[in-house]
Amino acid sequence: MRDQDKFRGCLIGGAAGDALGYAVEFQNEKQIFSHYGESGICEYQLTNGVAQISDDTQMTLFTATGLLMGTTRGKMRGIMGSYANYIHHSYTDWLKTQEERFPLPEEYHYSWLVNVPQLFHPRAPGNTCLTALHSKKCGSIEEPINHSKGCGGVMRVAPIGLYFNDRHRNLEDIARIGAEAAAITHGHILGWLPAAALVQIIHEISQNGDPVYNAVMKMLYLQDKMWPVSEEKDYFLELIMKAVDLASMDKNDLEAIHQLGEGWVAEETLAIAIYCALKYSDNFDKALIASVNHKGDSDSTGAVTGNILGASLGLKGIPEKYTKNLELKDLILEIADDLWQDCQMSEYDSEHRDPVWIQKYIEMSYPSSCP
Repeated sequence: MRDQDKFRGCLIGGAAGDALGYAVEFQNEKQIFSHYGESGICEYQLTNGVAQISDDTQMTLFTATGLLMGTTRGKMRGIMGSYANYIHHSYTDWLKTQEERFPLPEEYHYSWLVNVPQLFHPRAPGNTCLTALHSKKCGSIEEPINHSKGCGGVMRVAPIGLYFNDRHRNLEDIARIGAEAAAITHGHILGWLPAAALVQIIHEISQNGDPVYNAVMKMLYLQDKMWPVSEEKDYFLELIMKAVDLASMDKNDLEAIHQLGEGWVAEETLAIAIYCALKYSDNFDKALIASVNHKGDSDSTGAVTGNILGASLGLKGIPEKYTKNLELKDLILEIADDLWQDCQMSEYDSEHRDPVWIQKYIEMSYPSSCP
């Protein structure tokens, strides 16, 4: 069942974790706790009145527009390529927002998000993503573009887990789309396998209403079944199971996170997020605070934790302190609603044309409404 509140919660939750962690992403634990106190950072650090998002949320939004462009073209023109192809094109537009000035020259674009001037800010974009996209090649599972397993693949795929309906694709197919989206820029198996896993978890939570624990356990079973036997897959499954076990123990959060890693690589990002989301499955605030107060990639571990718990608790379960002052909140909600609504037109239906949708996902000319 497509629950609009869960769609909104997943994307706002991810942006909230991203924004909370972005302020301390490159700080060690001594710096964090000496500056923010013994509990670490617990409130947004505002810049010009807003809690800034990083490249994690930026790329998440471009993932969403890639999905919607692909589906809209398929429905309106009767033919479409792979979702990875459309997502890759959308990422090439994101690359322009990191390196060029607004407005871009008048030429065809693949995402209407290039019309949002507030996205034209580099927010610590990952070198792997930048290098891969500069190559103009679309990496894939079968033809990896590099050997990176950085977290830049997993932190941006949450929209894929939200978007697809079980009536049209089974869970393995949906997970494979998540893996392919990550493999565009991250070629190591541990660069795209965690992305497939996150997509499955979010799908089961948002579409089928599973508790976080049930979604994680189902993911572990399907991931083991889906991919060929390998040391990397075994290591990944063991690490996630370790996160599940740690979440059930009465253990200090920082001590537990140290046993899982720092989050700079994808499998550690997902493991830390799963630990936090399971331990504090009914408390978004505690989960987010635990997920970012460590010496690792705090914005990514915060973003993925927020994606998972936001999908579980919905927007209504996210405290107001995380929605107030969040940068581009209205745009994030608009994208979440587009994913939830999906394209309702077809090439054979001339009576129900949606001019706004056509501007967004056919013409890419939709103007930004951001303040």
